[in-house]
Amino acid sequence: MKAFRFDRPGGPEVMRWDDVPLPEPGPGEVRVRHTAVALNFRDILVRRGQHAVKSFPSGLGTESAGVVEAVGEGVTELAAGDRVATVCRPDCAYAEARIAPAVRVVKLPAGIDERTAAAMMVRGMTARYLLHATYKVKPGDTIVIHAAAGGVGLIVAQWAKHLGATVVGTVGSDAKAEVARAYGCDHVLRYDDFAEKVREITGGVGVPVVYDSIGKTTFEGSMKSLRPRGILASFGESSGDPPPVSVRQLGNMGSLFVTHPSLIDYTASRAELLETVNDLFAMVSSGKIKIDITQSYPLSEAAQAHRDVEARKTTGSVVMIP
Repeated sequence: MKAFRFDRPGGPEVMRWDDVPLPEPGPGEVRVRHTAVALNFRDILVRRGQHAVKSFPSGLGTESAGVVEAVGEGVTELAAGDRVATVCRPDCAYAEARIAPAVRVVKLPAGIDERTAAAMMVRGMTARYLLHATYKVKPGDTIVIHAAAGGVGLIVAQWAKHLGATVVGTVGSDAKAEVARAYGCDHVLRYDDFAEKVREITGGVGVPVVYDSIGKTTFEGSMKSLRPRGILASFGESSGDPPPVSVRQLGNMGSLFVTHPSLIDYTASRAELLETVNDLFAMVSSGKIKIDITQSYPLSEAAQAHRDVEARKTTGSVVMIP
């Protein structure tokens, strides 16, 4: 089969579209023949070397959808021919097929196609734990979501509106502002002065939670946007790692909480994974959340897809088709 490999950290040019052996599933594993693969910003961080890999050559990607092609010993919940999606490591989703542990593979309901599934698994499950677990959003809350026109941002905005919240989104361009408004943001701000504007919107009080996937360039403003005892959920770092913060500083700013939530910790057990996925599937199947796939690439052109995402030419979710 064909799969992407890279031998060293670097730009998109380090990605190679190689011929590799088609693996067989071991005990507790399944082999999935891909019909859609998602591009997440984490993939770019892995390729750059900002997230460590175990060894080189390394694959890329954790999120994909397709059809079960073979099952290993002991697998009873899945069978050849099942339409499925998975998010798991090691990084090997940028390939025509993959091996995955059966406990991290979920069947797709009839109303959700594989492209939509690939585009929404990480983003949708992230939105779910942010809104229901990291901070449980309540009717009447005002929340801030950075990168509001991105894949997670669009889902968070829609889901938060369904929960009865007022949504403040930040974006980097007029075009992205239009997208964010179309998907539920009540207020759309630019990054340069968002903290001041958030204070104006909330009458000087601040918000109970800021969901921040940008990191370094927005971290300070995110903290300044919080009300006393507010939560900064720093779940990504597309602009680089946030600066250090002392516990005394958190106290001086209003007894703030800062956390770096991760999907793997919110879906650690099979039961947690299924609860999260089933909530997501229900929201999408009912039409309460629309998954925006605005860019699609052949999987063989993944390097160009990386370039476009890094250049901020994309909105919503990006999928790649083998």
